[in-house]
Amino acid sequence: MFDIAWSELGIIAVVALVVIGPKDLPKVLRSVGQWVAKARSMAREFQSGIDDMVRESELDELRKAAKSVTDFSVENEIKKTVDPDGTLPAANPADAVTTETVPAETVIATAEPAVVAPAKEEPKP
Repeated sequence: MFDIAWSELGIIAVVALVVIGPKDLPKVLRSVGQWVAKARSMAREFQSGIDDMVRESELDELRKAAKSVTDFSVENEIKKTVDPDGTLPAANPADAVTTETVPAETVIATAEPAVVAPAKEEPKP
């Protein structure tokens, strides 16, 4: 973390022993240890808060996905696939078939099969 070697740590310990003195050194080390413990617990709490926020954002995304799955309608999906913008495409005029209302008597009368004679070929000159 701080990249302190053992030799540097030894020098700091010797300087602390000389400056603080052997009588007060255990009290100072205890208070430094308590400060380090408080700093680590605050860092742990901060990290858990960040993790909670990440989990909540992931849960929101999962909730949205679950809602879209539960709102799924096969009928609506088929309509979207067949007609995505809600309007039926215009028929090609060449392919259009006109339907006329024909009286029932005419339909019955013309319901007999029609015989079609083969077309005659014209002689070539």
